[in-house]
Amino acid sequence: MANRMDIQIVDAPVRQRIDQVLSVLTDSAALMHGIAQELGAQTELAFQDQGPGWPQLKPATVKARARIGRGATPILQVTNALARSITTQAGADFAQVGTNMPYAAIHQFGGTIERAPYGGKLRLRTDRQGNLLRRGKNGKLATFAREKGPRAHKNYVERRYEVKAYKIEIPARPYLPVTADGQLTPKAAEAVMGILSGFLVGRA
Repeated sequence: MANRMDIQIVDAPVRQRIDQVLSVLTDSAALMHGIAQELGAQTELAFQDQGPGWPQLKPATVKARARIGRGATPILQVTNALARSITTQAGADFAQVGTNMPYAAIHQFGGTIERAPYGGKLRLRTDRQGNLLRRGKNGKLATFAREKGPRAHKNYVERRYEVKAYKIEIPARPYLPVTADGQLTPKAAEAVMGILSGFLVGRA
């Protein structure tokens, strides 16, 4: 699937226990379904608990959220798109949890977004004498002019702008219960091992 982030679990103790359980099962579908559901539950807890270990938002981000009425929104859930995209799947020999969001990996592992320079043209409203119309508490904000339609503004001035190349550093906030090198988080490993042990006990 396009943009899907795939991580293969190579957690040796868990893999060994899975192989041990599979060797005595004639139908492994229920086992794999249980593991997939547990991985999904661990992911939901990460969003709910904001971690563990997630860095706090930067002050500038907190202010930007407050301006749009999202000051109390949990981290990574302004639109909730990432959390809603989490799915689980299972089969006879696999169990997985994942997301197909294009930005999923950078939030899981962190990274740098490089923005290319860009520019454009703005239309700003003026009075009949050509003075910019200002707004805001301090009167420092310009007002955009409508360019088309019956309500287009007749008095305006065009200004060009340019934005230089810049970088955005995204800190890692792991929400999937697995590391970049394929190890389950301690909590997830303990939960999965518990499921596997339960199947072994049931076969004893």
